[in-house]
Parts: sequence; structure tokens; C-alpha cells
Amino acid sequence: MSTTNIFVTVPVADLEVSKAFYTALGYTVNPNFSDESSACIVLSDTIYVMLLAKSRFGNLTDRELVDPKTHTQALHALGVETRDEVDALAATALDAGGSVPGDPQDFGFMYARDIEDPDGNGWQITWMDPAAQQNGPPAE
Repeated sequence: MSTTNIFVTVPVADLEVSKAFYTALGYTVNPNFSDESSACIVLSDTIYVMLLAKSRFGNLTDRELVDPKTHTQALHALGVETRDEVDALAATALDAGGSVPGDPQDFGFMYARDIEDPDGNGWQITWMDPAAQQNGPPAE
């Protein structure tokens, strides 16, 4: 079995605010999978974020929806090509109405920053040394 793509679905309070945030980060909206209560954000050819109005998201589960600003269920990591891109994306997230909780995490072979969209949905932006991707982290 081979996984061909990933859709990460997150609940949002204001679809237009959320679309503006993700497009400010440089991503696009796929109108073929978007309507008045959802938006498909294209991160790459195989990675998508489905923004769903909370009312619509609630129809997908019998579980209680939690506030991502106060509860964490998952942290999704997105890899970029350079350390500078990590910092640039964090700065853009702030400018677009998101937040950047915590300090940068620098492990030498890996560098990361956490960002949150306006609803508090968390993303970790990471860069990893290509040698570490191939061989694992250096021995300590």
C-alpha cells in the first residue's frame, strides 16, 4: 500500500479569515473542493488542509470539539527547504493574524518554529539537514 496524499482537516470559526491567513502564507485555495462552509488549501501537490466551518466539522464526528487555543490534539509538521524559510514563514504567520508560540528550536541538524492559525490550530515548520534526513541525526 502506498499513501498518495494527505488531507488535514481543521475546524475554523471564520472561514474567510482562515483562507486569508493560509493564502498570506503563500498557499492557494482549490475552488473545486471549496464552498460556503469549507476551503481546500493546497500546500503541495500531495498535501492539503481542509478548513471546515465548526458547524460542518461537527457533523464529521460524535466527539466533542475542543478549542485548539487551549487544547492540543495534534501538531502537524511541514518541512521546508531552508532554515531561513522557517523564520520567514513564522514572520508571515504573525503578520497574517496567527501566532508564534515559544522560541525557535535549534538542534543543529534540525530547526523548527511553531505557528498557529487564527483559530489556534498548530503547525510546526521545520528544516532538516539533508544528511540527517538520509542518515539520521548525528551521534551525540
